Amino acid sequence: MAKRNPRTGSSFDDFLREEGIFDEVHARALKRALTEQIEEGMQGARITKARMASRMATSRSQLDRVLDPDNLSIQLDTLIKAARAVGREVEIKLRRASSQPHARREGPAR
Repeated sequence: MAKRNPRTGSSFDDFLREEGIFDEVHARALKRALTEQIEEGMQGARITKARMASRMATSRSQLDRVLDPDNLSIQLDTLIKAARAVGREVEIKLRRASSQPHARREGPAR
């Protein structure tokens, strides 16, 4: 059986949870990943921002908000429009939380 290294601390996720910012950091990382994929799709299809906004039936300023990785207030339907405009689709999946000591586990409703 492998020994646990006594010099190993908690994970970075544990640190973020302790600081109370895990959810915000996770949301920003997801938004950044979506933004990068949309921008890659635009570059691959050689779509300008003006053309992309037109395909989405929105303004260029709205597209800039969609592509801003720090703007977390973008609605899901807007992200879906952006994905479709570059020939992609959004896939969302819920999965069980990893069994972290700090993960919330609620028992059955009573």
